[in-house]
Order: sequence, then structure tokens, then C-alpha cells
Amino acid sequence: MRGDARVRPIIFACAIGCCAATFAGSADAADVDGAWASSLHACGDIFALEGSKASFRPNSGLYGSGFIIDGRRIRGPAANCTISRTKETGDIVHIIANCATDIMLSSVEFSLKIIDDNTIERIYPGVGDMEIRYYRCARGTGQ
Repeated sequence: MRGDARVRPIIFACAIGCCAATFAGSADAADVDGAWASSLHACGDIFALEGSKASFRPNSGLYGSGFIIDGRRIRGPAANCTISRTKETGDIVHIIANCATDIMLSSVEFSLKIIDDNTIERIYPGVGDMEIRYYRCARGTGQ
């Protein structure tokens, strides 16, 4: 019995790793990795680059909204999320993510409509005609 208890976490970790590799490595999966801003001209005001990794500048919310997608992680100025499920339907990627802020944990459901390689729209389920367009900030330039 003690041996089984030690093996279960290893099996669970392997299963999670296989699921993550399936999402990240799929040739058909939409490439949404990167820093996304509500205004392309505000990329340098919203994001800072530390090496090749984007982060939020202080007071970034004054210039617009944005988020960073890196594999199965989504970061915002006030929340960090882990994608638990995705489903692609045509040009729309449906996402369920577990998010944490300083004061709470929650499950968030939203969709991204792929407009082109560097433009997406965030769609809010259950809220008709509410979409916010985001632009991918150029990699390696801070803009």
C-alpha cells in the first residue's frame, strides 16, 4: 500500500505532462503565445522585456489592458491563470482556466477569436456583442 501511495503522484504528473504536451505541440493548435495589448501603440507602455520574457510595467493599466500567454499559463496585471481545457471550433479557441489573484481562486471561461496571426478578439460567453480586440506585441522589441 505504501508503494502505491508514492507511485500515484508520479503517474498523475506524467498524465498532466502528456496533456500539456498535446496542447502545446499540436500542429493545428492556434498560436496565441505572446504579449497581447488592447492597443498596438501601447505595447511599450504596458509591457517590459526582461531578456526574452515579457512582464507588466508599473501602472500599465493606464495605457490599456493586456495579458501574456506562455504555453498553458496566462498572466494579467492582477491574476495568474493555468489553462485547464481548450477546444478549437474553426477560428475560435474556447478556454477554461484556473486563476488566482491576491485574494481568491476562480475558474474562468472565455473564448478567443483568431482574426489573423497578430490579432485576436476576446469573446465573453453569455454577454452578447461584447468583444475586445487585442494585438500581439512584437517579440523582442517591447512593442
